[in-house]
Amino acid sequence: MSEAITDTIAERIAALGYTLPEAPAPAGSYVNCVRSGNLLHLAGGISIDGDRKFLGKVGVDVTLEEAQEAARICILNRLAVVKAEVGSLDKITRIVALGGFVNSPADFYDHPKVINGASDLLLEIFGEKGKHSRTALGAAALPLNVAVEINAVIEVEPEA
Repeated sequence: MSEAITDTIAERIAALGYTLPEAPAPAGSYVNCVRSGNLLHLAGGISIDGDRKFLGKVGVDVTLEEAQEAARICILNRLAVVKAEVGSLDKITRIVALGGFVNSPADFYDHPKVINGASDLLLEIFGEKGKHSRTALGAAALPLNVAVEINAVIEVEPEA
């Protein structure tokens, strides 16, 4: 007889060796999240988490592996915004879409590999609900010289 899986999303994140940060404050004239129906449209989150900072151009100042970790930090920051908005990550019903931006020189072409850091983590955390559409682009520069920025659209349970 097999046991039912009863772990929460927070427990899965912890089991993967990550902690959810506090939702960061917006760094400009915008809000972190806009809810429209059951969809949360999340502003871009950057690759800074406390003292952990991934700054500079990927392929020059930041390795591909470091950039993948930067993408994981971005998505954990976005999940923190979701938790602040709806109270629990267990209310997520689907990761709909990601937009990934990689600070890179003109001759860098591994943008999808960088953003895979976030996509793969979402699949590990959410399973089938974590499958999403995605864009991965290079940028000549990103805010605060971060290596990676990610925005997202996430579906959640209806409001009570």
